[in-house]
Amino acid sequence: MRSWTHLERQRGGFGFLGGPGETQIEADRRLIRDRMARLRKELDQVSRTRTLHRDRRQRAPWPVIALVGYTNAGKSTLFNRLTGSDVMAENLLFATLDPTLRQISLPGIDKAILSDTVGFVSELPTQLVAAFKATLEEVVSADLLIHVRDIAHPDSEAQRADVEKVLSEIGVAEATPRFEAWNKLDLLDGERRAQLLEDAGKRDDVMPISAVTGEGSTR
Repeated sequence: MRSWTHLERQRGGFGFLGGPGETQIEADRRLIRDRMARLRKELDQVSRTRTLHRDRRQRAPWPVIALVGYTNAGKSTLFNRLTGSDVMAENLLFATLDPTLRQISLPGIDKAILSDTVGFVSELPTQLVAAFKATLEEVVSADLLIHVRDIAHPDSEAQRADVEKVLSEIGVAEATPRFEAWNKLDLLDGERRAQLLEDAGKRDDVMPISAVTGEGSTR
């Protein structure tokens, strides 16, 4: 509101037939175009830098594990618990845009690289959004995907389908190993919690957890 009231102060002089503010509007358009051009250059540089980093990692015998999932599923909270980091973890859309990578230790493995990624949403052409490219490239090249799900959300299954659709669209191979972390176990109680634990016990690719409280196998 009132963001453009400064245009009212722009006035034409004698012989100027244009309306008020036309000069300022054109100047603002040029500023926006210049800023868009700078952002495109910065994004291209980020993509090139990430490519170099991935090439270096591929020459090292360290697996890359990417956390994926619907937005606000708790990926960054789980990332912080696993790595001891302090990555921004807020209940916000796209709280994580730039991919964050940390080294972690795993039983039987010297070390692995854990990557936190942007949260997906439904009906968004993620593969076409330039701001997501650097993060999604990490997902495509990962050795293992941990799909963090908000299991307490009433639309958890629909969110899972949306994430799988995006993964397919950006070129993640179906053969890439996947593991589901059923997060926010602390928000469930009673019969729903008992049923969830029973269902998870029948599968070897699922682990119920709470990234906030540490309940479940978060390490």
